[in-house]
Amino acid sequence: MSGFKKFLLRGNLVELAVAVVVGATFSGLIQALVGDLITPLIGAITGGRQPDFSSYRFTLNGSVFKYGDFVNHLLSFAIVAAVVYWLVVLPMTRVLSMFDSKKEATEKTCPECLSDIPVDARRCAFCTVELSTVPAADRPPA
Repeated sequence: MSGFKKFLLRGNLVELAVAVVVGATFSGLIQALVGDLITPLIGAITGGRQPDFSSYRFTLNGSVFKYGDFVNHLLSFAIVAAVVYWLVVLPMTRVLSMFDSKKEATEKTCPECLSDIPVDARRCAFCTVELSTVPAADRPPA
């Protein structure tokens, strides 16, 4: 029972639960935005008979195709994807690129074994090959 308690109280599980709840709420909010505001506005602008896409449908051999509902879901997906991209992916990419630029400034690649070593190293810690004895700060630019 103590192992199960540790599992439940781990930080990652709680963060995941919060993310799921917030994501579900956000999804409901976006679906309401699309269904109640955006698609009626598009329907009014295009001069459609119905104010909402969800009632758009056609029948073929007795089968009903609700393409308006699909358009609503497609718009919801596009909005959620755009928000996730702009608020999560782009900032994360910027943060990761800052860490990569710091790594590039402090490390170089060993020409023999291709390991990452400090810029001022005179000998590779992995393959022990002797590198140039001139410090990186005094080397002419390549």
